[in-house]
Amino acid sequence: MHANRLLTEFLPAPSCAKSDIVRRFLAWVQSADTGARAQGASALARAYLYSDLPPAIRAEAALAMTALLDDPSILVRQALAEALCRAREAPRTLILLLATGDSEAAAAVLQHSPVLTEADLIDYVASGNAAAQTAIARRPILPPRAKAALAETGQFDAVRALIENLATDCPAEVLGRIFDRFGDDPSLREALLERPALPAALRARIAVAAAKDLGVEASQWMAPERAERVAREARDQAICTIASSCRPGERAELTRALRAAGALTPALLLRSLLGGERSLFAQALAELSGLPTPRVAAFMLEPRGEGFAALARRAGVRSGVLSAFRAALAAVKTHAGEPGDGLKLPLVKKVIDECEELDDPALAKVLALLWRFAAEAAKAEAARFAREAASTSVGRLPPLLEFSPVNDDSGHAPKLTADFGWPPTGAAMLELAAPAANSGDDKAPRVELPSELVARLEDAA
Repeated sequence: MHANRLLTEFLPAPSCAKSDIVRRFLAWVQSADTGARAQGASALARAYLYSDLPPAIRAEAALAMTALLDDPSILVRQALAEALCRAREAPRTLILLLATGDSEAAAAVLQHSPVLTEADLIDYVASGNAAAQTAIARRPILPPRAKAALAETGQFDAVRALIENLATDCPAEVLGRIFDRFGDDPSLREALLERPALPAALRARIAVAAAKDLGVEASQWMAPERAERVAREARDQAICTIASSCRPGERAELTRALRAAGALTPALLLRSLLGGERSLFAQALAELSGLPTPRVAAFMLEPRGEGFAALARRAGVRSGVLSAFRAALAAVKTHAGEPGDGLKLPLVKKVIDECEELDDPALAKVLALLWRFAAEAAKAEAARFAREAASTSVGRLPPLLEFSPVNDDSGHAPKLTADFGWPPTGAAMLELAAPAANSGDDKAPRVELPSELVARLEDAA
């Protein structure tokens, strides 16, 4: 019997449904081909869900769908699963049987069925394979204990699916446990960073792990000591960016995470201060000294006082670094710029000047660090200047630009000029000509540019 006749002969409108319709359907199934049986199973499931069947026929329909689970073709079970997976009225026993069956049919039920309870999901996480766990991880609404079970025992593909499921909220504890288990995998770290509102402490732990990988990679083509320093400075840059943007309520947890990871170093704290950010430094001293944060902040208002010195000693700050911290805090108090966004060159220079005036041999390593900070800040400032200059419309270049110092004696100082005019006929494309022997005007050689370059410059203007 053709499958198209199934909907009209075996599953008519409820008002004219015959009492033996389900039995006739099961008899038809014995001789129908695979495609027809799959269509029939789907039709039977939809009739059960959406037709006003008499109770007796409805009960037989549930039994018939259960019997179809033994069909030799997986297509039949898939058709049942697709038809029933989103319905609250689906028979619970049938849903449970589908969830433990073939992976393809089970996935639809595990991912979508509202019939499954939190206890069901936890049981399937504990006993299921990676495919079953992954389907559960993709549920748009996932109970808290099921998330915790996935974080604790889920296989890699399942926890990766849970991280990528932005429709469900994941508590910090769940994400932290996932990172504990699989944080060495770069792809999982990238997936974590894609989640909105990721806790600052976890972002810092990811930065620490990424820096370790960077150090290992860099050591293959540079000296191990240099590779370690490059990785450490990249880590500290990332952590300072995280600290400057984190919410006030996250700073304590961020500091504890950095301390546990061994990343709460004097170099990090000094970098943070020289970026104009005081909050991480205050929270770090509170964590290391055991004093309340408001009391630490009060001591920081007078960085050259004995109270701050006692606080620093209690936190384990060495005397050589203390001078740099004092100078940095004093410079930050008078700094008018916004905190964050990297090192501030004026702040770095102020601290360098004060430390050099002390002429203390114990500050040698600190000064070397500060000069590296100064080079980094100068490079960043130059890059910002270049971007701003490139975005400025300058119009058409004049034929001749004079770069001579304005205060030089025109009779003695040579002029540095660039001629953007057309070269004379027959001239070389690029000519560095010596000045005339008796010329009193221009002692510098003229630089004539090729016509193609001039044309490109004019087009760009």
